[in-house]
Amino acid sequence: MPDQRSLPVPQGLAGERVDVGLGRLLGLSRTRAADLVESGHVLLDGTPPAKSDRLVSGSWLEVTLADVPSAVEVVPAMVAGLRIVHDDDHIVVVDKPVGVAAHPSPGWSGPTVVGHLAATGFTVATSGPAERAGVVQRLDVGTSGLMVVAKSEHAYAELKRAFRERDVEKVYHALVQGHPDPSTGTIDAPVGRHPRHDSRWAVVAGGKPSVTHYETLEAHRFASLLEVTLQTGRTHQIRVHLSTLHHPCVGDLTYGADPTLAARTGLGRQWLHAVRLGFQHPDTGEYARFTSAYPQDLAHALDVVRDAA
Repeated sequence: MPDQRSLPVPQGLAGERVDVGLGRLLGLSRTRAADLVESGHVLLDGTPPAKSDRLVSGSWLEVTLADVPSAVEVVPAMVAGLRIVHDDDHIVVVDKPVGVAAHPSPGWSGPTVVGHLAATGFTVATSGPAERAGVVQRLDVGTSGLMVVAKSEHAYAELKRAFRERDVEKVYHALVQGHPDPSTGTIDAPVGRHPRHDSRWAVVAGGKPSVTHYETLEAHRFASLLEVTLQTGRTHQIRVHLSTLHHPCVGDLTYGADPTLAARTGLGRQWLHAVRLGFQHPDTGEYARFTSAYPQDLAHALDVVRDAA
């Protein structure tokens, strides 16, 4: 018999999307919560809501936790340009190219890291939702660089703990417009969903605590190359924080970048690359660090900026 729940919306979830709030209330993945909403297994004050509707404090949620087929599935497919940096019995580290998602999700039909691993014979941990099994971190589709995927259940548990406790070294390089002042600093500002654009994130009151450290490596006429270290790992965190400083990543039109400069550098995405990833190996306990060189499109754009008179 399906598990049925009936509960009020707490004040702390007021304004959240239904799928997000439902996931937080019941400990479900957002994908699982969205599946329940879209299949009619959720009522909000007696009416089936859309997953993007906003919750109101005191409203009444009725949820039937039935077995609902996932809205997405892993389709094995090799991904051109995806490089295996390291592989052992517990982890696989990949260098993800631009245009590739970490895992399938509603609305995304393009290539994925987990699809590539499935197509090339890798067996990953089964922990986590089926469509993102083994995935302990994610990069935006438009961000390239290093990702680690767990192959064993032990590795999944240890890496999830390490990411949660901020024991992972996550270093990015970002080419940003203008010259941040100070040239080295910390951005400490909460990040949450944009109040008007569901696909965007923003610095908002009530957002999750988010901390980004940056250091200027190179300063050029139109742009600066930064080394960025994440203390937290929110969705779009670097892009949002740098845009808040009025120094968006070159090419990041979603967060206010100059389209003229993007065209001049030949970029069709944000100049942001995960260059270094380090953590304690979940099996040996030894520290493991991996690095990634800039892909061709980012290297070309940086050369254009360096050569600007």
